[in-house]
Amino acid sequence: MLAGNRRKGIEVARCTVERLMRQLGISGVVRGAPKRTTIPAKDGVRAGDLVNRDFAAGRPKV
Repeated sequence: MLAGNRRKGIEVARCTVERLMRQLGISGVVRGAPKRTTIPAKDGVRAGDLVNRDFAAGRPKV
């Protein structure tokens, strides 16, 4: 809304637009598809534990 008003030549403060949008219960739209940063493998097989890691937590040393 802020950018649209500025394109039309209407000077309005950002905080005013934020307050009015909050009062009306509207929010801005993010254009474009979300980026997928992790794409799972087709077979879904995980790599084996090659170093025999032990994730069991023992008692803390006091």
